[in-house]
Amino acid sequence: MAVERLERVNSLLKRVIAESVFSVMQGDTVQPGLITVTGVACGKDLRDATVRVSVFGDDALKRTAIQHLQHNARRFQQIINREVRLKFTPRLTFQLDLSIEKGDAVLALLDSLPTPG
Repeated sequence: MAVERLERVNSLLKRVIAESVFSVMQGDTVQPGLITVTGVACGKDLRDATVRVSVFGDDALKRTAIQHLQHNARRFQQIINREVRLKFTPRLTFQLDLSIEKGDAVLALLDSLPTPG
């Protein structure tokens, strides 16, 4: 499969999942507004996809959010099946993405350095 097509599929799945987080997670103990989909990585055969998400909150909330997202993976797959035309609907695995927090930590460290002069 061409890399360009895989990137387009990843982008499309990211958009569909991000748009459906609110409807799928509504009424859940984890507020859907605290969850951001940061990326999707499909396998080359498009049968599996890892969804990276960032969750605003403490570590306990992050673990709970990942568990709830994984619990609702079937509902996300149903939405993907309905909205995206693919031969196979990928099985979703949700993974916590800490890159935003690491970036914030680096920026805070840079801000704490003394300015020359």
